[in-house]
Amino acid sequence: MSYRPLAAAGRLVPLLRAGLIAGIVVAAAAYPAVAVTGIGAKATAHAVESKTRLLTTALPAETSYLYAPDGRTVLTMFFEEYRQYTKLSDISPSMQQAIVAAEDNRFYQHHGVDPKGVARAFVANARSSGVSQGASTLTMQYVRMALRDSATNPREVQEATAQTPTRKIKEMRMAVDLEKELSKEDILERYLNSAYFGHRAYGIYAASEIFFSKTPKELTAVEAATLAGLVKSPSQYDPASSDQKEATARRNYVLDNMARLGYVSPDSAQAAKGEPIRLRLTYPPNDCAAVPEKWNSWGFLCDYLKNWWSAQPAFGANPLQRLDKLRRGGYRIVLSMDPKIQAAAEKNVGTESNTGSPFANGIVVSEPGTGRVKAMAVNRTYSLNLDENPLSSNPEAGPDVKANYPNTVAPLMGGGDLPGYQAGSTFKMFPMLAALDAGMPLSTTFNAPHSYRSEVYDGWQPSNASGAMSGTQTMWSGFGKSVNTYFVWLEEQVGAERAVRLAEQLGLRWRTDVDREHASPAKANKWGAFTLGVSDATPLEMANAYAAVAADGRYCEALPVNAIYNRDGTPATYTTPGGIEREVAKPRCRQVVSADAARAATDAARCPTGDTPAKGSCGGWSTADSVRGTVGRPVAGKTGTTDSTRSAWFVGYTPELAAASFISDPDNPFNAVGDGQSQIPIAAVSNTLRDALKGKPKRDFVPPSDRIVG
Repeated sequence: MSYRPLAAAGRLVPLLRAGLIAGIVVAAAAYPAVAVTGIGAKATAHAVESKTRLLTTALPAETSYLYAPDGRTVLTMFFEEYRQYTKLSDISPSMQQAIVAAEDNRFYQHHGVDPKGVARAFVANARSSGVSQGASTLTMQYVRMALRDSATNPREVQEATAQTPTRKIKEMRMAVDLEKELSKEDILERYLNSAYFGHRAYGIYAASEIFFSKTPKELTAVEAATLAGLVKSPSQYDPASSDQKEATARRNYVLDNMARLGYVSPDSAQAAKGEPIRLRLTYPPNDCAAVPEKWNSWGFLCDYLKNWWSAQPAFGANPLQRLDKLRRGGYRIVLSMDPKIQAAAEKNVGTESNTGSPFANGIVVSEPGTGRVKAMAVNRTYSLNLDENPLSSNPEAGPDVKANYPNTVAPLMGGGDLPGYQAGSTFKMFPMLAALDAGMPLSTTFNAPHSYRSEVYDGWQPSNASGAMSGTQTMWSGFGKSVNTYFVWLEEQVGAERAVRLAEQLGLRWRTDVDREHASPAKANKWGAFTLGVSDATPLEMANAYAAVAADGRYCEALPVNAIYNRDGTPATYTTPGGIEREVAKPRCRQVVSADAARAATDAARCPTGDTPAKGSCGGWSTADSVRGTVGRPVAGKTGTTDSTRSAWFVGYTPELAAASFISDPDNPFNAVGDGQSQIPIAAVSNTLRDALKGKPKRDFVPPSDRIVG
């Protein structure tokens, strides 16, 4: 293989010794065929060609937008690089001309590599005994940026940006090949969407918005020249710095080049150079903490969205990949929240924590049949700033640990890594459903004593909260009065493990070591206290589990979105294990118990609320008999309190909505809320369902069949 075309450059070795590697590279580029083969590119030609093909389809990272349910109001964004891809037709001609004038005067004359620029850079670098000029065309710069942005690991990033002759020549080869595949307009569009302008502005859309609060189509020649001047060195030429001297000089250089290239007249350029740089800076919101103040509580659902997203295989192999996709994938995400229901929830949660109480009162509202989360509210302010928070009420937390009120971003309603709160007798729904689904009728009768010794559970002896609960009970009266001994006995009949597994099918997860141990196959059938709600659960889980009962036994996974669109406007999809492609934002539902069993459970669950079941008798009194009058329509539900009333719950539902509310101290579960506050969750759910359904037609529950009534 001959190197004779380079013989005239016999000074290569001395130059190398002088450190002029860049000069050698750009000189070699003047002889692309020899340079490529001379560096041994045959061994890597296939890889280079593959990379080039990739760059014809590769798109840069793009900001994802989170919208309110109207699909138009932007709540916040997610990005590492703030960027929104913009078509060339939506970028002002002045901006297109300015970037060419700033970075590559001969862009429309060369074919990816500019021999004149190479020669000029070689001479300049030789004279300066260093690298004083580069020879990168816009196409070469785009190749470098695209390789960097499409890198999947640190090694690829390093290879894309390393200052080496090999990298430079590969870049040139790819630039030449790329210009055979893409038009100049395509390359210019991609360049303008990839370039970094400083202030976290990646691409011309972000730069236009951040520096001038306008779209790229609205940029004037002066503004375009200012932005084009930034690409060479965003920090050195930053017009937002206190001294605009260098930024102005660089802008004027671009204006002079625009005049020289005939893009503007000399007189216009001269007049523009006399203008000061006038900025209108905008800083885009990023992540959930940036949700606007008037929608502050929506930050909790935003935070749940992120946690949900990190668990979706459709967006990557692990949580880190999935969140990276959220910040780089350019998605358009529409929240599932209903503003009317959210407003009702916000109004009806307690306000004690904002006046100094450690007790959190939260509520989650879910839609039966879809699993969509319609509201998520808590008496907290969604904020990262904990400076004004008092110290934690937990004596084991340490001397400097802040409490979670009034400000927090902790996932207090579920969807994160917090275990939740003991949910008390709301868990009685699970053995009752299991018994009904196994064929036991609602009329199943047991003479429940005040205290019951269980031989199945090795002599464990629970008792009722009141002596008035003793006596003959059915599922209606046992559920309405929350008779512990009846439900321990019922759980024995159907098997505790069956009730535990049913709860899992309805979305419950065991997050503490104690709960996981008791729920294990080896021990679940001895978990007698399961029916009394000794396990931790979250309002999100409980609202969704009860929503499945309202939906005739059809459980739907909790869903925080109405829609998710890819950057090209198509719905985001995933492939099921069976090979079926489905939209990520569509409900994922499955039948867990028979419709008749669910309807029977609902008939019994009308008893705690003061409602009248379709088929049986509630036994004369109930634990939350004010609910029916408050809601003003058919309603079912269940109260729940723990030992010493450390936490209190109410889960209620109508055919349209299911809501779960709790009150507890998230920092210290041993800090009892007390009986005096046990009515707060009942009021929160009752009032929220009333306000959310105001003006809606009243719907009744479908009654169970006579077969399951017994």
